[in-house]
Amino acid sequence: MDRRPLPRHIALLAIIGPVAISGAAEAAPICLSIRDMVATEPQNDGRAILFTMRDGSEWRNDLQGRCSDLKFNGFNWIVPNADYAVCENQQSLQVQHSGQVCVLGKFSQIKLRR
Repeated sequence: MDRRPLPRHIALLAIIGPVAISGAAEAAPICLSIRDMVATEPQNDGRAILFTMRDGSEWRNDLQGRCSDLKFNGFNWIVPNADYAVCENQQSLQVQHSGQVCVLGKFSQIKLRR
């Protein structure tokens, strides 16, 4: 067995290589255009919202925490971007009347587009 030390540049690559690879594996967040939303339906438990899109697809967002006032009142988006898109784990909404602020969690598609 060869016991010579690895050249310094190879040993360094072995240390930083996995970090670079793991960063590249992260997927971009799913974003939905507000302009393409036909309906939004908060679920009775205050933990999710169903989105029906113009193309017929349906998406579920599991909120980050419970948003109890959501089932009784409408909501307003807090959208800081110019393309009017809401993105998973990034956007918040404010419940009308109560002012409760809720944050979107992960999107999952439950019905494909037509």
